[in-house]
Amino acid sequence: MRTPSKTGLHPGILTLAITAFAIGVAEFIIVGILPSISTAFDISLASAGSLVGLYALALAIGTPFIVIGLGRFPRKAVLLSLIAVFLVGNLVSALAPNYPVLLFGRIITALAHGSFFAIGATVAASLAREGQASKAIAAMFAGLTLAMVIGVPLGSYLGNALGWRLPFYAVSLLALLALLATAAWLPWQPAAKAGNALGQLAALGSPAIWAMMLVTVLGFGASFSAFTFITPILTDITGFSTTGASSLLLVFGVATMIGNLLGGRMSDSLGWERTLRLLFVALALTLVALALALPYKSLMIVTVFIWGVVAFGMTPAFQTGMLSTARLHTPGAVDFASGLNISAFNLGITLGERAGSLLVESGQLALTPWAGVAAALLVHLPLAWLLWRRRQAGVAAC
Repeated sequence: MRTPSKTGLHPGILTLAITAFAIGVAEFIIVGILPSISTAFDISLASAGSLVGLYALALAIGTPFIVIGLGRFPRKAVLLSLIAVFLVGNLVSALAPNYPVLLFGRIITALAHGSFFAIGATVAASLAREGQASKAIAAMFAGLTLAMVIGVPLGSYLGNALGWRLPFYAVSLLALLALLATAAWLPWQPAAKAGNALGQLAALGSPAIWAMMLVTVLGFGASFSAFTFITPILTDITGFSTTGASSLLLVFGVATMIGNLLGGRMSDSLGWERTLRLLFVALALTLVALALALPYKSLMIVTVFIWGVVAFGMTPAFQTGMLSTARLHTPGAVDFASGLNISAFNLGITLGERAGSLLVESGQLALTPWAGVAAALLVHLPLAWLLWRRRQAGVAAC
């Protein structure tokens, strides 16, 4: 088995990042080819849009319970199986003769997606050197952010130019490469030391787990009230052309990748608790700046970049925080808790989108950043309670 160098990452973590890249393309590519799918199957854009909403819903609901069912099996075997299911889901989507089959393929993909990240995060942490768990998780999630920078723009271009099925075939090929890399480079790991299914479900009775989920929902979801509508914001309010708005989204994508890697280093050096406190303050200030900068193109360019760094700098700390919380409060259900946090990411996206949608429906597009400011301030409450609960548990254990 290959081991990491003194400064490098274990090659197994790189295989996780490769799969994360493929999953990121599969998740976000649908947005860029919705019109093509709508035309191909003669359905409305709203109906085609459910390919996004139902994907997130299936992921949020199914992930924790799939993680429970897979908890008794060795982790490498589980990850190989999930990648294989992910591959099959994308092939089903690529070959779909009608909309229901395409939706079925998307749901299969979503279920593999959430479970892979839940279990993959614990595997990445276990492969890291002491004190570098967040860095390892950030490296894995870097594949997801890289998908936003490279995979999705390229896939959207090819899908609209050469047919919507092509991106799904391309993702299937990526999944095959990830499967081979995982088989070759990821070391064999035994099953997690977890309790039975009822014991894992008992984690749902832990207030600390719910508090950490709420931290993720509010903290990650704070950005999506505005980000969901970033294109009309940039074109209708700031005055960018459609091409200019797309270029600014590329800037945001690059920033998310930088933020993810910096956030991993921060979390390892400062601790996930302090990292989240600092980044929540930074996010609230950034969203205020965004709201005030809307009429000014030059300010928006700078603000959007900072926003991407801050918003996605939190990702490693969210996942490290949940793993730490689960080890302290529900040590027999760490993978299940990790799955709950993956659900929390997607619930945050959904709630942020809903808050923004309500404002947009009321003709208040410019107010969407302020909904995020409210969430970025409110999240300090469950975080403060969680840290208080951790201190109490620490005293009790002494």
